Amino acid sequence: MSNIGSYEERLKNFDWSIAEKELGYKDGDNINIGWYCSDRICQFGKADKLALIWEGLGGKEKQYTFNDVRLRSNTIASFLKDLGIQTGERVCLFMDKIPELYIGFLGILKLGAVAQPLFSAFGDESLHVRLDNAETTAIITQRKHVSKVRKILEKMPYLKHIILVDYDGSKPLREREIAFNMDEAEQVENFVVAPTKAESHSVLHYTSGTTGQPKGVKHVHYSLISQYLTTKWVLDLRDDDIYWCTADPGWVTGTSYGIIGPWSLGITQCVLDTGFSAESWYKFIEKRKVTMWYSAPTAIRSLMKAGEDLIKQFDLSSLRHLASVGEPLNAEAVIWSEKVFKKPFLDTYWQTETGSMMLTNYPGMKIKPGSMGKPFPGITATVLDTKTYEPINETGKPGLIGFKPGWPAMMRTYWRNEETYQKKFENNWYLPGDRAYIDNDGYYWFIGRDDDVINTGGHLVSPFEVESALLEHEAVAESAVVAKPDDVNMEVVKAFVTLKPGFIADDDMELKIMNFIRKKLSPLAMPQEIEYRDSLPKTRSGKIMRRVLHAEEWGEEIGDISTLEDD
Repeated sequence: MSNIGSYEERLKNFDWSIAEKELGYKDGDNINIGWYCSDRICQFGKADKLALIWEGLGGKEKQYTFNDVRLRSNTIASFLKDLGIQTGERVCLFMDKIPELYIGFLGILKLGAVAQPLFSAFGDESLHVRLDNAETTAIITQRKHVSKVRKILEKMPYLKHIILVDYDGSKPLREREIAFNMDEAEQVENFVVAPTKAESHSVLHYTSGTTGQPKGVKHVHYSLISQYLTTKWVLDLRDDDIYWCTADPGWVTGTSYGIIGPWSLGITQCVLDTGFSAESWYKFIEKRKVTMWYSAPTAIRSLMKAGEDLIKQFDLSSLRHLASVGEPLNAEAVIWSEKVFKKPFLDTYWQTETGSMMLTNYPGMKIKPGSMGKPFPGITATVLDTKTYEPINETGKPGLIGFKPGWPAMMRTYWRNEETYQKKFENNWYLPGDRAYIDNDGYYWFIGRDDDVINTGGHLVSPFEVESALLEHEAVAESAVVAKPDDVNMEVVKAFVTLKPGFIADDDMELKIMNFIRKKLSPLAMPQEIEYRDSLPKTRSGKIMRRVLHAEEWGEEIGDISTLEDD
């Protein structure tokens, strides 16, 4: 049975207490995400149900029931407690997508400490900036990554413990290092979970700023209320689902919807820790009989690039529901997924700071390819005038997206940076920093980041609109559009593209692409130049980093690039 009523039904008399009641929470009660995602599920009679199916390189596989998750998270919490780690201290998770990352996250929260997940691909400098800002007490990592920690250890007197989850005894442990094997340790049956409250600090996620240092986004245990309900209603997870969220928990999607959401609902999820290839992904879906798949536009475009013939080699009939997050989902990708998977990817819009989905294409709602959908019930959204920050009542007129503060998963501050946090609000609206317009039916349409919009001769051009047009050309695999300095128009449009295999990057191809998109774009939105690239700069979560290309064009400081794929 579906969890969802119609969007219109859900809007009527909506209140977040719906989630509180389902979770058995009352105002003032203790609320600990680690307990809710393990012990509580076992109490409901699902102790023997599979919680995690993990697959690594070479077909290596591990499986854990909800009771396994309960015991192991207890064991991790007890181990950390014995080390002297206190409530509120930061514990970093610096691992590949191995089971210890997912279960360790819950163990840290059970202790009452703060989980600080970071991408394992970070270099030592990127790692140091984030550990230093958080004054992290302990880091849980692997042999393959510990060398990065050792390089910066002298600069981190606050880092008391380096915990290796795969220590094999082949080399001696060094200063502050300690071994811990989650599966071989004596399992702790009973652990007194920290009596955390709604506003107790739970997770510290770092986002990359356009300039300056990364910002630590502070979340609290009450975020569970939003994450539980959005998972249930938007991802439509059901008791018999096999769920696959492709996001790394170093990114907020990988925690909100790769750990908290599904496990708070008692859902079986699977993880593939082998890197990306279209063939391996399709093989995984077929093998695991994945029913609900939550991925990112970059991955979807990469699948498009691999072609339809490959899809025909696999049985993907288990797929019931698809959703996307991370950057705007081009209309072309939605249409393509309907064609090849017989169902569309539903775009969802939110960010690290919001903690949970804000604008969504709700199941059962009419899908308008290229649209972000409508506000999730309980979210008050609008588009604001860029000068007065008053709501724009004119259909189709662009402005800044604004949300009324107060939803459960909203960040509480930027860690040790309250001043920057306060700048995110104007006229009692939270500003995520994106521009959009609302159509006659109340659907939101993304235009671009507030600082990405191209002003050419006084006319605003959406990079996303141009990128979408480029992606419809048969030769274009990926596209990124930025402003280029111009003496006459101040700024003009420049496009960067990567081509699909078999297409030649030459002047003739540029002419073909230009002629193709001329039919789709206004003259002002037409690129004045197309530059071919072998690859485009992306974050590890798959977002194309336009600002890197923009900085190159304008001769500016690039700013924080620690989340780039290849740094």
